[in-house]
Amino acid sequence: MEKKLKITLVKSVIGQSERQKATVKSLGLRKLNQTVIKADTPEIRGMINKVSHLLKVEEI
Repeated sequence: MEKKLKITLVKSVIGQSERQKATVKSLGLRKLNQTVIKADTPEIRGMINKVSHLLKVEEI
């Protein structure tokens, strides 16, 4: 079974750089406290590392 990650946006992107906003958007997050479930891949992990101060991540 493939590992999954539960990713929640816990801090607003207001005041963040355009690059960080684009990274959050590419993860599929738009609103505060919105949660998405993504596959645990190196690409997703890299995006999470770049904006980790805005997210809460749990392994499923």
